[in-house]
Amino acid sequence: MDQALFMWISIIAISILGTLAHFVYEFAHHNRTVGIFAAVNESTWEHIKIALTPTFLWSLLDGAFFGTNENYFLAKITSLLIATFTIPFIFYSYRRIAKRSILAIDISLFFLAIILSQLAFYAILDLPPQGFAVAYISTLATFIFFGAYMTLTLRPLKQIIFKDPLTGKYGFLAHSHKKPKK
Repeated sequence: MDQALFMWISIIAISILGTLAHFVYEFAHHNRTVGIFAAVNESTWEHIKIALTPTFLWSLLDGAFFGTNENYFLAKITSLLIATFTIPFIFYSYRRIAKRSILAIDISLFFLAIILSQLAFYAILDLPPQGFAVAYISTLATFIFFGAYMTLTLRPLKQIIFKDPLTGKYGFLAHSHKKPKK
């Protein structure tokens, strides 16, 4: 399959899966296992997570096609880091200016993070091989990143990025199917 076509399919698939990941915890009746991979509250972290989860899942497919590329794990960790940092950087920057969250910008930001991360992924695949050390460090970093993703989901830090703005709580404890008190 043509790499450019595969890239656009990946952007669409990750976007759809990420959008679903925003709602699946509710659909699964607050199943904790589902919540490890889906958004459980409205914190910035949970919105990063809905970009990361489908990117990790997509790795099963893109790994089958491109996993023998010496730059695969460099491309993968770069793409994950771009998604991870694009969302909070732009979100907190525009909120500082606008003094509030704007849903249309928040939604666009999610898609922008996915597009940028996938463009970087496929661009890095096209680079000349970066050598064994880079491949080794990138592979290790990708697995460490996945472990951190799981840990931070189960044990969120008491930092603003993990705090649900609706409940003022963190992680699974922040989820509330009741309207917040005013």
